Amino acid sequence: MDSASAPAMHWTVALIGATGSGKTMLAEALLHRAGAIPRLGSIEQGTTVCDHEPEEIARGTTLALSLAWLSWRVGDAEHGITLVDTPGHPDFVGAMDAALAVADVAVVVVSAVDGVTAGTRAAWTAAEAADVPCIVVVTQEDRARASFRDVLGRLREEFGDRVWALELPVGEAQAFLGIADVLTEQALFYGADGRHREQPLPAELEEEEHRLHREVTEEIVSRDDEQLEAYLEGSEPPAGELEHTLAGAVAAREAVPVMVCSAATGAGVDHVLDLVCGLAPSATGHDGRIVLGADADGGGGVEHGVAPDVAGETLVHVFHTVADPFVGQMAMLKVLSGVVRPGDRLRNATTGVEDRIPGLFRLRGAEHLPVDALRAGEVGAVAKLTGALSGSLLWSRTQTGARPVRLPARPPVFAMSLQPVSQSDDTKLTTALGRLVAEDPTLVVERSGADTILRGLGDTHVAVAVERLARVLGVHVTTAAAPVAYRETIARDASAEGKLKKQSGGHGQFAVVMVRVSPLPPGEGFEFVNSVVGGSVPRSYIPAVEKGVRDALAAGGSLGHPVVDVRVELFDGKSHSVDSSDMAFRTAAAMGVKAALAEAGGILLEPVSTVVVTVPTSLQGQVLTDLSGRRGRVAGTETDSDGRTRVVATVPDAELTRYVLDLRALTGGHAELTLTPEGYEQA
Repeated sequence: MDSASAPAMHWTVALIGATGSGKTMLAEALLHRAGAIPRLGSIEQGTTVCDHEPEEIARGTTLALSLAWLSWRVGDAEHGITLVDTPGHPDFVGAMDAALAVADVAVVVVSAVDGVTAGTRAAWTAAEAADVPCIVVVTQEDRARASFRDVLGRLREEFGDRVWALELPVGEAQAFLGIADVLTEQALFYGADGRHREQPLPAELEEEEHRLHREVTEEIVSRDDEQLEAYLEGSEPPAGELEHTLAGAVAAREAVPVMVCSAATGAGVDHVLDLVCGLAPSATGHDGRIVLGADADGGGGVEHGVAPDVAGETLVHVFHTVADPFVGQMAMLKVLSGVVRPGDRLRNATTGVEDRIPGLFRLRGAEHLPVDALRAGEVGAVAKLTGALSGSLLWSRTQTGARPVRLPARPPVFAMSLQPVSQSDDTKLTTALGRLVAEDPTLVVERSGADTILRGLGDTHVAVAVERLARVLGVHVTTAAAPVAYRETIARDASAEGKLKKQSGGHGQFAVVMVRVSPLPPGEGFEFVNSVVGGSVPRSYIPAVEKGVRDALAAGGSLGHPVVDVRVELFDGKSHSVDSSDMAFRTAAAMGVKAALAEAGGILLEPVSTVVVTVPTSLQGQVLTDLSGRRGRVAGTETDSDGRTRVVATVPDAELTRYVLDLRALTGGHAELTLTPEGYEQA
């Protein structure tokens, strides 16, 4: 099918799941079976369609969201499918959130060998939070130790009775030959070309398959009064009618079908495409969601549904942007309503910036497939859309006040300090980091004194960002552990004189200030008080004195750290009608405060954060013991109905530099972590 032609229906399918579950190879197999690519690529050789970035090829794993378009015919209907391959690594969960924001259906990919893992649960939870219907595909069924039934049992234990098996494997591991379709009660045997032939069920599967057929059929007809009545009278609806009713249950998130396949052999892959097209929610009934009435900062507003009406006003969701070394910024977008064509002018509904749409294309990994238009429900991309960042909403209206629904908050839990390699790198660093953050909002850039701090969701997240900084944006940096932002305060009151007296011909420099420092309660910060009477320090120099005081506090006290929670009082001084100046009083004030701080004595303060860890209750003990060893003070624990415990503690930041990595190792990746700065405490 020509890339520019428009299929009758279009689905956006997010492939989500744990690292190593087989998402990328499933995408490869779906593309190959649909005729979109001539042969299967290899992760080991770096030749897959979706893992095309150098950082992904080097690590052999998905690190970024990738689109892959294909077309697939079911009966007389031509379907366009945009696969959205997502990372399973927890450091890159933001890419999965972006994919789910535009997905019509999520395919939760589970390895028949590894089974249900922490990554599976994370993917399932994210899909539920995004309110996206799910289908489970069990992959790698041809591998040694594959066990579909073990996986199915664990899925039901974890996620409940709405998990329904629609297929059974015919054989397993090296003996995996095909699938048994639960609805049609036919066996599909696959040849070397990935195509199947129908045969009667093998005798060893008949009893199990008939039992599943009866269970699934009863669940389906219970959702349709006419089908239920006919079923109770002994007339079972045909498979096509059952599938139609099942599609409604999937769309309502009342059912999660389970399928099985092998990407390596192609067995079951065509059936996955058939069922995705048959079970995905109707394109005419799947509304997009936007927030109307948002203020200039994107806050406030009321959520509204947007029907995917080709005849409606143009509304486009830019769900992801990526810096490309060849075409500049590339924006991935979904048309929520109307039609978008090259040359159209659309306005950013939040910022008011107008953009002209250049050439449109669909993506198949790194390949660009030009199209003359994108219609409601379709996904594509555009290059050099400079005014639209990730999470932008473009429309044909002239006013502002709208935005897409916000993605889940993913606060950073790991940090590194960046040092530019050269002066040229230093000059470009701020702009380049801004482009990275626009591409990936889960990255955060901060300045701490002279240090540039890059925060993310883990060490791999930050390392990949640094590599992209060099490869794509041409900015080279070295990295080091982010410094702990210690502070200090004073132990007692103290007074001191600051005096500057210089004479070198012409105007000299003269200023005398008398200052008193006093400790403030924790968290009060800084207070400056002018108690001068009689004009010993002219009023015009008071602002310069305060600047000098702030200079001295920022430069550090007796322990070498910035000083906080202190009151500085200016109570006397002297000036000269000719030789005094703002700079003289600023310098004298800094000298006086520095002397007073030395007299007052320093108390070291360390930053602390509130740590919230959510883990299976069985791992609660290990987490509590580990927090205790990090000088943590546990504030409380709560156990949810799903068997997970939430631990809240206050921990010094010095103990948290690698905590997210240690916690994942301690809990096998089953922990969820948030860190919130809480303030300072005496070390």
